[in-house]
Amino acid sequence: MQKTKKSVAKRFKLTGTGKLMRRTPGFRHLLSAKSTKAKRRASRDKQVEPGQKAQLLRCLPFGL
Repeated sequence: MQKTKKSVAKRFKLTGTGKLMRRTPGFRHLLSAKSTKAKRRASRDKQVEPGQKAQLLRCLPFGL
């Protein structure tokens, strides 16, 4: 039986077009020390690199 890897499902999001999105790390604390530019860029989701995408998609057999 295939099961969804819940740790991956909580951290990644699959878009309608098949892209795998992730959050930017380091955006939960010490925000006063970070520049406005860094915070603005970190607030956007990033796309997972192609070298890691296949391994993560195996953990999500049914999508999200």
